[in-house]
Amino acid sequence: MNDRLITIFGGAGFIGRHLVRKLATSGWRIRVISRSPGLAGHLQPLGDVGQIVVQSESGTDEAALGRLLEGSQAVVNLVGILYETGKQRFDEVHGERPGRIARAAANAGVGRLVHVSAIGADDQSSSAYARSKAKGEAAVRQAFDSAVIIRPSIVIGPEDDFFNRFAAMARVLPVLPLIGGGKTRFQPVYVGDVADAIVATLERADAKGRTYEIGGAKTYSFEELLRYMLDVIGRKRFLVDLPFGMAALQARFLEWLPVPPLTRDQLELLKSDNVVGEGALTLDDLGIAPTPIETVAPSYLARHRATPGKIEAIS
Repeated sequence: MNDRLITIFGGAGFIGRHLVRKLATSGWRIRVISRSPGLAGHLQPLGDVGQIVVQSESGTDEAALGRLLEGSQAVVNLVGILYETGKQRFDEVHGERPGRIARAAANAGVGRLVHVSAIGADDQSSSAYARSKAKGEAAVRQAFDSAVIIRPSIVIGPEDDFFNRFAAMARVLPVLPLIGGGKTRFQPVYVGDVADAIVATLERADAKGRTYEIGGAKTYSFEELLRYMLDVIGRKRFLVDLPFGMAALQARFLEWLPVPPLTRDQLELLKSDNVVGEGALTLDDLGIAPTPIETVAPSYLARHRATPGKIEAIS
C-alpha cells in the first residue's frame, strides 16, 4: 500500500463499490465520504486493514468540503440522483455541488479530479436531470480546468437499476411497457468498465482536462434490451407500446411513490438516444475493451428466473 490518498464522494453506491475495489487493488488509500457511513460497512473488506476509511459528510459548503479533502492527491465525485425527493434536488446535487467540490479541490492543491456526469448532459435539454448535469460539468471545468469528466450511458451490473428493475416487474406482471414504442437506443456499459475508466484517467497524463463518453460494446433499442432480459430470465411477457403522452399521465401519479418507478423527467430523457456521440473520446482511447453485456448480465439476472432451467410461459 502506497501513500496516495484518494477521496471519493458517493463511494458507497453502485459505481463506488466497484471503483473502491479496483483502487484498493492498485494500492490507493481510500477515503469514502458518505451521508450514511453506517450503511457503508461493505466497503472495508474490499481492501487491507486501514486502507479504506468511511467518513461522515460534515457539510456541503466549500469550507467543510475542504476539510474532507485534506491530504488527498485525487478526488472522484460519483454523487447523483435519479429523481428528486425532499431536499435532494437536481440543481443542487448535480449542478451546484460539483462546482463546490471542484473549487475545494483546487484550493486544497489536489492534483487530480474526476467528475462522473452522464451521456445526454445538455443545458438546452427538456429534462431537468440533463440540464443539471450540464450545469455541474460547466462548474467543474471553470473551477478545475484539468478535471476529467466521465459520461456513462446506462450502467449495468449486479446492483443496476435497469435490468433488475424490469426483471422484478416481469416476475409479477404479465405485460411490460415499451415506452415511446421502445425505439430509444442505449449503449449499456458494464460497471467494471466504468471503474476501470476512472482509474485509467487518474493514472494517465494525457487524460487531464478531457471528457470521455463511456458506452458498451453495442447499441440496443429499449425493446431489444427488454427482450434480451426476458430471454435470460426465461419468462415470456407481452411487450405493449406505451405512447409518451399516456406514460406521462401515469408518471404524474407514480411520482408520489417513495421510490417512483417512472417520472415525467425520465420520460423526457427517453425521448433522446443515450449513446456515445460521434467523435467523442471513449473506452478505446483509455485502452479498455468494452465488456459485452451478454457476458455479465446472465450471472446476476439468474435470481429472477421462475425455475432454474425452465422457461415460464404466460398463463
